[in-house]
Amino acid sequence: MTLAHQAGETAVPLWGAVVPDLARRVRPLAGTLIRDAVVAIQEAVPQYRRPLSGKFREVLVGAVRAAVLQCFEFIEDPAASRAQWLAVLRHAGRVEFHEGRTLDALQTAVRVGARSVWRHISAAGQDLGIEADTLLAVAEAIFAYVDDLCVVAAAGYTEARAAAGGAHDQCRKRLLHALLTDQPANPHAITDLAAAADWPLPPTLCVVLLDEPTDRLPAGALVDLDRPDPCLIIAAPVADVPASAIASRAGVDTGADHRPTQIDLGSVRGPADWAARVVIGPAVAVHDVHRSLRSARRAQTLVHRGVLPDGPVTWCDEHLATLLLFTDESLVHQVARPVVAALAGLTDKQRGRIAETLRTWLHTRGDIGETAALLAVHPQTVRYRMNHVEALLGDRLADPEQRFLMELTAHVWSGTGDAPA
Repeated sequence: MTLAHQAGETAVPLWGAVVPDLARRVRPLAGTLIRDAVVAIQEAVPQYRRPLSGKFREVLVGAVRAAVLQCFEFIEDPAASRAQWLAVLRHAGRVEFHEGRTLDALQTAVRVGARSVWRHISAAGQDLGIEADTLLAVAEAIFAYVDDLCVVAAAGYTEARAAAGGAHDQCRKRLLHALLTDQPANPHAITDLAAAADWPLPPTLCVVLLDEPTDRLPAGALVDLDRPDPCLIIAAPVADVPASAIASRAGVDTGADHRPTQIDLGSVRGPADWAARVVIGPAVAVHDVHRSLRSARRAQTLVHRGVLPDGPVTWCDEHLATLLLFTDESLVHQVARPVVAALAGLTDKQRGRIAETLRTWLHTRGDIGETAALLAVHPQTVRYRMNHVEALLGDRLADPEQRFLMELTAHVWSGTGDAPA
């Protein structure tokens, strides 16, 4: 049995105890009852304090009229049809949602209007000399009826909210898919989709990949958790505001690297709260969102392989060199091959020391003192190891291009924890 059919049934037995003469006595006062109920609602509920005109007047006055007249019908005939008022009140509930008023305001309005109507009916009953017990039965019937009115109006409100939410979600998914495609839609089409989805387009966007679907997501993101790679699109993190200021406003920790963790679109949680592991693609323009997705996918794969460090949040723009190198992995192996071959004859322990020293020496541009400080060894130890490196690599250390390639190799090596296979 539907909610609409259920509504009103609880009140029917009570109407049988009401004197039909009461309805005939009060019916001529219908206009006054309706007017006073509307006034009472506008005085008591702030969301209804507006000029009584147009659609607002049509729905509010129409709903009050339907409720009052149906009340008279029930007094005269407890078995009277309730189909019409069910439709009117359900429609009123739908309109209230679309007008932006809350469900609480709607239900408060119903109860305030009922109290106003009861005052008139009670006074008329006393004038007729109706016994107190009978008037109590009238009151009980009216307020049971009011409960039914609230149920029906709330059903209409909920239906409208569910329908709007479903359409809203579908619009946002269509926008997400349009942004992610390798051949982006016409800019005007994107603008139209964003307007339909009620999603203001930021100047720059990021794609976020999640390791698994979750309901702990930032407000305002475009989301599709049904994809093989669950993802969302967010406004790029604020770049020109200090991370500490953003974090203090959002109430979140910036993390050890002091990266901003608040997202423009209203999130008050950092990325580490969204899922066990997230990868955030680089910030791109609206027409390049598919590139952010591509980088995020590559980074996610490298995290799974252990090339990039495994943590709750991986920011692609902190690993651009590795992502660039691994765009064509065969070239990574080609670049690494001379160094790998030169160190192949060493033991694992020797190779680790030599590789670490070479990597640090390249990073410091050959500064022996700084290299020694970073490695926490004596400068003479660095000189000894670099003499060993020169013996292994020959003239390559003197060639700027070779040093550049070795630095790339060392970068990859440091990421994987071992030389490329």
